Amino acid sequence: MPKSLDCIVCGSCVVDILVRPVSLSDPIGGGNLIRVEPIEVARGGIVSNSGTAMARLGMKAGAFSCVGDDDWGKMIRRMYDDEGIDTSNLMTHPTAATSTTAVLIDQSGERSFAHCVGAPKLLKKQVFIDHLDYFASARIALMGYYSLMPNLESDLADVMAQIRSVGCKTALDAAGDGGTMNPLTQILPHLDIYVPSHNEAEHQTGEHDPQRIIERFRECGAPGVLGVKLGSQGVLLSGKKDEYTQIPAADPPGDVVDTTGAGDSFYAGLLAGLIKGMDLHDAGRLGVATGACCVTAVGATTGLRGYNETAQLVGLPTN
Repeated sequence: MPKSLDCIVCGSCVVDILVRPVSLSDPIGGGNLIRVEPIEVARGGIVSNSGTAMARLGMKAGAFSCVGDDDWGKMIRRMYDDEGIDTSNLMTHPTAATSTTAVLIDQSGERSFAHCVGAPKLLKKQVFIDHLDYFASARIALMGYYSLMPNLESDLADVMAQIRSVGCKTALDAAGDGGTMNPLTQILPHLDIYVPSHNEAEHQTGEHDPQRIIERFRECGAPGVLGVKLGSQGVLLSGKKDEYTQIPAADPPGDVVDTTGAGDSFYAGLLAGLIKGMDLHDAGRLGVATGACCVTAVGATTGLRGYNETAQLVGLPTN
C-alpha cells in the first residue's frame, strides 16, 4: 500500500523534568538544598526524541505509544502536534500515569535519571496486532527501548515479524544496561536495523570489540544493518556480513550542554538518511550530525536542527 509515513516510533513516551547542575559523583544526602538553574520541562523517551528529530529532518513521523489521562499527557500531545508528528495512534490510558523522568545533569552534560515508566509499559503484543494497518502505512517502525519493556519483551520477536509482514521495516533501540541476549537472539532475525550503544551491546554479548559484537548479532541471524554507537568515537556500522564502515563523531555546532537523547537522535538521522536513499556511510554521517546537534542544548530535542543545517555539519548535500 502507499506509504503516508516515513517512520512510526514506538514505545517510551516521557515528560522530562530537567535539573542542572547536579553533581553525579557526590551523594545528594538528606535535608540538603541544592541550588540549580531554572528547572525545565521537556519531552523525552524514544518516541519524543527520535520522532522530533525525524520531523525536523523533514520526515513524516508517527507516534505509537500510550500516555495518561493527565496534564502531562496533554502536554505531550501539544508538543507532538507542534512538531507535525502524527498522534492518531497515541493512545490515552484512563488510569495509568503518563511516563515521567527527573533528569539530573552535571556540569559536563552527563546525566542520571529517576524514572516512572507509567502508561507505555502497558503496551502489549495485541495492541500492535490490532494496529497493523497503521504500520502498513509506514516505511520503518522504530521500537524502544529493549530491556525496558517488561510486558512486551517476550513477544517482541513475533511483533517485529508481524510488522514486517505488512511491508514495514523494523528497527530496535536499547537502553539501560541493554539487557541480555535472551530474548534478543529471537528478535534479531526480524530486525532490519539494530544499533545499540557500546555499553548496551557489551552487556548483551559479553564482547568488548565492536566488530566482534556485530559478528555475534550476525550469528543470531540478524539480516540487515547492524552497528555499535561509540559516543565520542562515532559509530561502527555494517550493512552485511564482513563489511564495516567506521564513521567518526561530528563536531557539535556549539558547546556540549546535555547528552540526553543523543543516541535517539543518531538513530533518527540514520533512518532519515536511509529513507532518503543515502548509502549506509552517508546515512551514518547524517546520524552523527543529528546527535551532535542534540547535545548543544538542555533537553533531548531543544538543540535539534533542520535537515540543511544538520547535513552541513558533515558536508552532506543540502536540499
